[in-house]
Amino acid sequence: MADPKRRRIRLTVLSLLGILAVMVGLDTAAVPLYRLFCQATGYNGTTQRAEKAPDQEVADRVITVRFNASVAADLPWEFRPLVTSVRLHPGEEKTISYRAINNGSVPITGTATHNVTPDKAGLYFDKIQCFCFTQQYLKAGESADLFVTFFVDPDIVKDPGTRDVDTITLSYTMFKSKTQGGPTAENAGRTPPSVAAAEPASPPQTHQ
Repeated sequence: MADPKRRRIRLTVLSLLGILAVMVGLDTAAVPLYRLFCQATGYNGTTQRAEKAPDQEVADRVITVRFNASVAADLPWEFRPLVTSVRLHPGEEKTISYRAINNGSVPITGTATHNVTPDKAGLYFDKIQCFCFTQQYLKAGESADLFVTFFVDPDIVKDPGTRDVDTITLSYTMFKSKTQGGPTAENAGRTPPSVAAAEPASPPQTHQ
């Protein structure tokens, strides 16, 4: 018998495909429907959201999660992870941080996009809290530590297609937000419950 998560995903996908069939030709519906499809299936490395980590951990399985960062060409920021990787058991919650520095001469609001590789791991990579959920405002010369709290769903070990996954890479790209403004409550993701111990980060690098 299929597990509850697989049944839920199958029902969601069928529903979305049905809606998509009805809405074909309506450009305004195409983008949100595509996003819903990616969130429901993990397509293209799209991660999931969760309120908390599950109660159980898979003690006999260890997965390495690596962290990448890049910056759009028109954004004069430095942006990098403060750790290169962590090792965890599926179901185990971790918190790590990225550092953003505005090297420009004016305040700028940034926003981050993200995905994981391999793509098939997206369905099982769950974020509880993330700076990527909101915009980030930095004054000229200001820096901030931005946090993400996540876990890998224990169901990853039950899926025959992901049993070979022992390394997942979480990648962020920081862009200049289309909406520029002053500091607001949107600057979420800067106060973590704890920061996970991990391997030391490589020397800072500025991505162009």
